Amino acid sequence: QVRLVESGGGLVQPGGSLRLSCAVSGGIFDIDAIGWYRQAPGKQRELVASATSGGSTNYADSVKGRLTISRDNAKNTVYMQMNSVKPEDTAVYYCSAEDAWGPFDWGQGTQVTVSS
Repeated sequence: QVRLVESGGGLVQPGGSLRLSCAVSGGIFDIDAIGWYRQAPGKQRELVASATSGGSTNYADSVKGRLTISRDNAKNTVYMQMNSVKPEDTAVYYCSAEDAWGPFDWGQGTQVTVSS
């Protein structure tokens, strides 16, 4: 079973930066990709970015140019660098372990609040 632990969330001012981390352990060979999702109050969870084991990345249009997903294979950690954050980026951010059929394991989430 894969275990994912997110960290790095917090309060940040508009225009600021934040780096989220997703530490992955157990069953890593079953993982085709790691995804970052977010869920704002009253909204559905949405995909923000994903990175495959082969190195391909994918971003939601709303975050292109501002958020960057990267991975450190030696540390089994996937990062998401958030720059030029906006109030609408406020959400709980989750990382997921994915196979060919989509997410099959989730972390507990980390809160990101963008406010002055």
